[in-house]
Amino acid sequence: MSLRDEIGEQPEVVRSVLVANESAVTDVAAAIRERDAEFVLVAARGTSDHAAIYAQYVLGARNGLPVALAAPSLMSRFGTRPRLRRALVIGISQSGGSPDIVAVLREGRAQGALTLAITNDPMSELAAAAEWSLDLKAGTERSIAATKTYTAELLALAMLSAALADPAGSDDCRDLAELPARIEAALDGEEQIRRAAMARVGAGNFVVLGRGFEYATAREWALKLKEIAGVFAEGYSSADFQHGPSTLVGHGLPVLAIAPAGPLHDELIELLGSLQAERGADVVVVSDQPDSPSGAAVLPLPAGTPDWLGPLVAIVPAQLFSYHLALARGHDPETPRGLRKVTRTL
Repeated sequence: MSLRDEIGEQPEVVRSVLVANESAVTDVAAAIRERDAEFVLVAARGTSDHAAIYAQYVLGARNGLPVALAAPSLMSRFGTRPRLRRALVIGISQSGGSPDIVAVLREGRAQGALTLAITNDPMSELAAAAEWSLDLKAGTERSIAATKTYTAELLALAMLSAALADPAGSDDCRDLAELPARIEAALDGEEQIRRAAMARVGAGNFVVLGRGFEYATAREWALKLKEIAGVFAEGYSSADFQHGPSTLVGHGLPVLAIAPAGPLHDELIELLGSLQAERGADVVVVSDQPDSPSGAAVLPLPAGTPDWLGPLVAIVPAQLFSYHLALARGHDPETPRGLRKVTRTL
């Protein structure tokens, strides 16, 4: 099975995760309410770290929970013990095999914190270390670059947010159930995405912008460009980008942005228009709106996706763009140089 096959599997993976984890997510949400966790600490690496960024926004915006990203080496290398007793400690890992992520959950559990593993391997060390575990059930992901497991991680977090917000939330359930069709609609734009990637085959540097829920998408898109297309790419919050990094933009630099409808849309479109007009940036916009800067390449999204679920749909054009850029540059997307499927950091 190829990377492209796994990108295409994502609608079915979402359907599977929704069914398989409904009861488990309800039980975890009940445990969180019973323990009255005051904050969340998320441990993750690589692609899963971008799912952790999504957790910061979805659990913060919808559930009022402060969410911090763990520094695993504090426990695995420095031997320190941050106070975690009143926390919900979440470990996110496709393989469940990274020792430093496991160490965070073990420390949380030793202190009496509520611990949750989100992993595609229910027999992994991570799952064993946690009090609760959600099995992604994404199926075997053979490609080194994670695609369908990332989407499954996002979905597990979205389901948890929905269960915490309102256990009987019919609107959230409907919105979650509509995700497979929305992802299929995003896949339908592949030819337009392929052409946009082909047009930028000579570029060696990319900037990727997003904000709010889509900050996670910007970071993950940049990682996929590095991993499989072999280009230098950096993902930024569009707000942080204006505090210094924007000086890097010059004529012809591709600036990729995720700008769906929502409260942050207008300011991002204004920034992109300025970068294009004043700096000569080559703008590519992932959006469901018609107001992108004139001359920008637009990668279409289906309209109407709630902003809190947007990253599960917006990541699809990002994955396809990275895949087709890799092919156009003569890279084999199945075998990124120097990478392995499971990385066991300490």
